[in-house]
Amino acid sequence: MSWDWDKLKEQQKSRGGGGPGGGGVPPQMEEFLSRFKEYRPRHLVFLVLVVLAALVLFTSFYRVNTSEQGVVQRFGRYVRTTGPGLHVKAPFGVEKVTKVDVLTVRNEEFTEGVRGSRSYSGDSGAEDPTLMLTGDLNVAVVPWIVQYRVQDPYKYLFKVENVRSTLQDLSESTMRLVVGDRSINEVISKRQEIAIEARELLQQELDQAETGLVVRTIEMKTTNVPPPVQPSFNEVNQAVQEKERMIYQAREEYNKAVPAARGEAERTIKQAEGYATERVNKARGDANRFLAVYEEYKKAPDVTRRRLYLETMRDVLPKLGKKYFVDETQKNLLPLLNLGEAGKGAAK
Repeated sequence: MSWDWDKLKEQQKSRGGGGPGGGGVPPQMEEFLSRFKEYRPRHLVFLVLVVLAALVLFTSFYRVNTSEQGVVQRFGRYVRTTGPGLHVKAPFGVEKVTKVDVLTVRNEEFTEGVRGSRSYSGDSGAEDPTLMLTGDLNVAVVPWIVQYRVQDPYKYLFKVENVRSTLQDLSESTMRLVVGDRSINEVISKRQEIAIEARELLQQELDQAETGLVVRTIEMKTTNVPPPVQPSFNEVNQAVQEKERMIYQAREEYNKAVPAARGEAERTIKQAEGYATERVNKARGDANRFLAVYEEYKKAPDVTRRRLYLETMRDVLPKLGKKYFVDETQKNLLPLLNLGEAGKGAAK
């Protein structure tokens, strides 16, 4: 609606003028109204354009930090994923950007009475996540920490409704599966092996659920048995250690006695084999010597017979001691009985 300023001024003058003390408009107000009438349309358009341009610039550019990725939605539908830096999007809320930190490593802790952000008390009716049944039907307290980060922002935002709760549930089920395949002693002593296997299984479950998370490490804390059964467990451990000590001592004695017996057996066998070889070689030598003599005997029987007789006498006579040679014509041997005594007296 346009105003008739001349008519307005005449009305003001008819009411008492525009001077001070009168009922008219003050001079300053008249000056302002006149300037507003002169410049209002042009300035108003410029102001609207400036505000519109500011809104376009403010809603069209966005910045993504170096540790983040930007997920762009157009009217709620996923469009693209952008990396770090300055980017442009459709203004006025047509495209919405959600920034997801993909480099920061996050922790999910499972300790006694605590599962992630949820705590468990004895009267709450909820199960303590660290109480697990082992493969040999023992109960163990197994605390651990899962370290993870976001790898796929699209899956992290749109595939799973509550990613953290899903991670907690899958972590607990995976750890129970791994612990359930081992004895209580293995759970206590082989924590590194359990952590590696649990990480591989948990990553498979997270990929299958399309959570967009990647597990960096699983850190196993000190594993023990529940406090009420700790004294009994210590007694069992002492008995097992005593058993191991006795087995070690028995093996030590075995390692001492058995090699010694085996060495003695080997020595006896070697002696027997040497004696057998000696006897065989000697027998073979005697046989060969006899065969050689026999061959010579066949060539000259008389000479060989006489030679054998003389050689035999040479070997036998020195072993007989005193020897008495009696003439075959001698009839009485009594004078010869004291030859030894006579010899001794003569010697004296």
